[in-house]
Amino acid sequence: MIRIGVFGGTFNPIHLGHLLLAETARETLALDRIVFIPAYHPPHKGAQSLLPGATRLEMVQLAVKDHPAFVASEIELQRQGTSYSIDTVKSLHAQLPQAKLFLLVGEDMLTVKWFAWQDLKRLCTVVVAHRPGVCARRREAGLKWLEMPQVDIASSSIRSKLKAGRSIRYLVPPSVARYIQQHQLYH
Repeated sequence: MIRIGVFGGTFNPIHLGHLLLAETARETLALDRIVFIPAYHPPHKGAQSLLPGATRLEMVQLAVKDHPAFVASEIELQRQGTSYSIDTVKSLHAQLPQAKLFLLVGEDMLTVKWFAWQDLKRLCTVVVAHRPGVCARRREAGLKWLEMPQVDIASSSIRSKLKAGRSIRYLVPPSVARYIQQHQLYH
């Protein structure tokens, strides 16, 4: 049975914290593949300063291209509308019925209300990575906690740094930094 990590998010932009979480999950949980899925319209975040999906997908593709177990998917961008994880997991189950799915989330995502949360937990293993400065109130059964190195990187702080003309070196992969610079994103 193939073991697949499902990692959705705005990836606005993708950063080294995302990649570290994915690699830690891959190793710790013996995952065969990690699928990075940029959200079309995230249900928990506003669309303010959200780059177009195609742009965010391109940055994800640049970030994961050299890792044989990492792939980018446009499943939520093609579906459009609000990107609910339950819909994505159901679609992946239909495409890969023999796969065991692991939904990778940061601890900050446990502070929000999820659509069809109980159904989601039945269809996949929800894997939670601790984030610095976040103390989730939701310590319920059925969640798998991922121990990983703590790095305090957030896409919002990267956007702020860019807006202020500051360096984002060592926060995003070099290919993503070049892409952002070439296209003058987040200024």
